[in-house]
Amino acid sequence: MAKEAPKKVKRPTPEKRNLQNIKARLNNKIYKSRVRTAIRAFDDAISKGDQEATTAKLNETYSILDKCVKVGVYKINKASRTKSRLAARAVAKA
Repeated sequence: MAKEAPKKVKRPTPEKRNLQNIKARLNNKIYKSRVRTAIRAFDDAISKGDQEATTAKLNETYSILDKCVKVGVYKINKASRTKSRLAARAVAKA
């Protein structure tokens, strides 16, 4: 005799949607935190006046912002606006 497959517990739709929202919220929080940390590191590099470190931190922040757009945490216009403002800060301090 073939084994019977275990019965799946069917969740009501609102419960499932709530679990999905919780997971998405946690992922979004992680990505946004990474962006804020990268921007803080960029600001520290600017305040120290190290041009090479500033460029490296700027590129790192760009990369994280692009990943956030790809995943859907940020919209592309927000990422572009943030990158533009960061670049303007880097040029102003140079």
